[in-house]
Amino acid sequence: MNTLAIDIGGTKFSIAVFEDDRMVERATRATDREGGRDWMLAQIRAIAGQWRERRRLDRCGIGFGGPVNFPDQRVALSTHVGGWQDFPLVEWVREELGLPAVMDNDANVGALGEAVYGAGAGFDPLFYMTLSTGIGGGIIIGGEIYRGADSYAGEIGHLTVRPDGPQCLCGAYGCLERMCAGIWMEPDHGRPAHELMKDPEFVRRYVVDLALGLKACIMLLNPARIVIGGGISKAGDALFVPLRAELRRQITAWSRARIDVVPAALGDDSVLYGALALARKA
Repeated sequence: MNTLAIDIGGTKFSIAVFEDDRMVERATRATDREGGRDWMLAQIRAIAGQWRERRRLDRCGIGFGGPVNFPDQRVALSTHVGGWQDFPLVEWVREELGLPAVMDNDANVGALGEAVYGAGAGFDPLFYMTLSTGIGGGIIIGGEIYRGADSYAGEIGHLTVRPDGPQCLCGAYGCLERMCAGIWMEPDHGRPAHELMKDPEFVRRYVVDLALGLKACIMLLNPARIVIGGGISKAGDALFVPLRAELRRQITAWSRARIDVVPAALGDDSVLYGALALARKA
């Protein structure tokens, strides 16, 4: 069974083909924000069309970088790329590519990928956070994605960590995403994220807000493990060692909740593997 896997993010999108569990094709493109939705759909159509010339495609799994109405299988919106509001992406895949498809937001799909194939395997419940252009979260309980009553569970990026902080793209002030996401690093601090993560003094300050968001997750969910993926997580020990120390400082003294925070094992492919797992479940 061949699965087309699609990961639509704020700064890039990736697409792959899996033969059973083996990735046999992969492509990544930087997002053209000016081109918006139509540009990205044209790219997906073209790449998938090329691959179909040399191998059969049977089904499709999608992780989308924004809220998804899961029961209706429609994109709710994207705060980073225009044109996606209330878009029936699964229906588009069926009509344009002729494939049965299933979609969820990218953090949920990344959580599933790490739970099945990566650093979260064997840990239940699991919390996954994507720390990249934006910040999202996914919850796995009993091997299944927990979506909440309206498909909005796990949105850790929009917890308020600084009530007097700057305004987020969502309209609120001091969200975790506004304080810690990659999209704000250079405007706020004058250097891109990959440079800032090499500055120990900056990281020491940065992890305070990051830990405030994760503390809420730990105190509320008591996950067996927290897995962090996305581009900023690639800083490795430069980020994770001070983050774990800050979490130990912040976690309520009487709590014996574990602090097990690790980088994603699948790197840039967490969402692609999660899209594979999602399609299989569907």
